[in-house]
Amino acid sequence: MLRKVITALTESKSNNEVVPYRESKLTQLLKQSLGGNSYTLMMACLSPSDKFIEENLSTLNYAARASLISNLPTKNIDPQMVQLNETKKKMKDLESELRAANDHI
Repeated sequence: MLRKVITALTESKSNNEVVPYRESKLTQLLKQSLGGNSYTLMMACLSPSDKFIEENLSTLNYAARASLISNLPTKNIDPQMVQLNETKKKMKDLESELRAANDHI
């Protein structure tokens, strides 16, 4: 299922294909990491033995496909926190103006 999601994500920009996140619990949990609003790191584990060359090639192809996914992470900002920070900044500015006025008098 994860392979289907990664394939759909790499091809979705050109085909407007629906990404099948709901087909598996794992893909539902990884939805924000795979195609959402975050940085994602994938590690591909390979075996040094020649017996597993086909599995290693499959893993490398899978990792190459996953590397084509591009996310644009953005900072999630709470509007109330923005307003609170602006109010704190205004308070500091007004306090400094008051100190300057008191020093002038």
